[in-house]
Amino acid sequence: MNILQINSSARVQGSHSTQLANSLVEVLLEATSGATVNVRNLGSNPHPILDETALQALFTPADQRTAEQQARVALDDALIAEIQAADVVVLGAPMYNFGISAQLKNWIDAVSRAQVTFRYTANGPEGLLTGKKVYVVLTRGGLYRNTPNDTQMPYLKTFFGFLGMTDVEFVYAEGLAMGPDAEKASLASAHQQINDLLPA
Repeated sequence: MNILQINSSARVQGSHSTQLANSLVEVLLEATSGATVNVRNLGSNPHPILDETALQALFTPADQRTAEQQARVALDDALIAEIQAADVVVLGAPMYNFGISAQLKNWIDAVSRAQVTFRYTANGPEGLLTGKKVYVVLTRGGLYRNTPNDTQMPYLKTFFGFLGMTDVEFVYAEGLAMGPDAEKASLASAHQQINDLLPA
């Protein structure tokens, strides 16, 4: 089993979402002999934004790209190859201002490529990254689960489903900014959710 761990916090150190994603991966490794892990840390190694230069490179035929355009497309190709090779995806996703981090959005833009990770058909869009299990650890300072302000969960579920990854489980750690007691209880709850999701 190949595990792709994606850490999307802007914090390189001390991130709750990264720590919990690490814990989830550890449980997976304990439960699966021979499993391997590839970690993509978008905080310490951020991916460039999808700007006009990137779009021009992507929409230029491969045999007509400049060296600079080839290098820019190659950055996205590397992320696509990682998720194509993964059997399991573990994503740590903190909430920033009611949404995902800019780092995660850049990754999403990079791996969403027509005719490679999805395609449009006469029956509508079809995801091409099928047969994968996805675990998403959501960390928040406040309490947003099952409220209209939780934009992360439906967005990420839609995104992964669009690319063909429909088996998605969410782990929640909320109230992390509501005092030491709330933080402790939230992290304990998240660890319990991980243990409930995965074989110990």
